[in-house]
Amino acid sequence: MRALVQRVSEARVSVAGEVLGAIGPGLLILACAMQGDGPAEAERLAARIARLRIFRDAAGKMNLALLETGGAALVVSQFTLAADTGRGNRPGFSAAAAPEEGARLYRHFAAALGDLGIEVATGRFGADMDVALVNQGPVTIWLDTAA
Repeated sequence: MRALVQRVSEARVSVAGEVLGAIGPGLLILACAMQGDGPAEAERLAARIARLRIFRDAAGKMNLALLETGGAALVVSQFTLAADTGRGNRPGFSAAAAPEEGARLYRHFAAALGDLGIEVATGRFGADMDVALVNQGPVTIWLDTAA
């Protein structure tokens, strides 16, 4: 699985003007299941993100994880993280998991974060969503379970 993680002071996702999920301080996680991914990759990615030390401690150092701050996670599906831009001007997305499998792994990933004790809000898989965020830092991290 792939994820683009952004440390935020707030974030929300909406569809057709209806807010589906919103959080205060925490992480906006754009997530993409890749071909060949399974529940183990979703769980490994969730555990890694939950323990990723990208929040400031009392000394101002990036030394705390989401689990330690009590922050929330907004998980938004984003198949375009699978983009292959190696040829031409139009990206290809054939490396992304099939939609049914992608939806299942997206839900499994969000549930795995919740199982770790993190408050989780989500978007709607496959929907045309509007995502608003205030990136704090800015801090943006790319993660890939295949790497």
